[in-house]
Amino acid sequence: MPDRRPSEQIDARIRELGDWRGETLARVRELIKSADPDVVEEWKWRGVPVWYHDGMVCTGESYKDYVKVTFAKGASLEDPAGLFNSSLDGNTRRAIDFREGDTVDATAFTALFRAAVALNQK
Repeated sequence: MPDRRPSEQIDARIRELGDWRGETLARVRELIKSADPDVVEEWKWRGVPVWYHDGMVCTGESYKDYVKVTFAKGASLEDPAGLFNSSLDGNTRRAIDFREGDTVDATAFTALFRAAVALNQK
């Protein structure tokens, strides 16, 4: 896969998952790209989508039982909707674990992503 662009690698991962995890990752990606048309997609660490804008914003990891979206500076973000439900004890990162049947709160996720980009731009 190293010859493919990151966006193509992410497309391939979504297809490869082929279940609710792929659908969830695709939905998160769609929200990220609509929240910030200037976001840069990368493919890191042997298969992890990473989104950047003036620094890392978040990653999208897929596991057997959940999709984890980790915000690089999540501990510094306000989370009024209470999306963060994982990695809550760290000093820097915060994550959202999406499990089968969970829905993505588009409004809250978009606001959180935009806040993370704004924090990177400070």
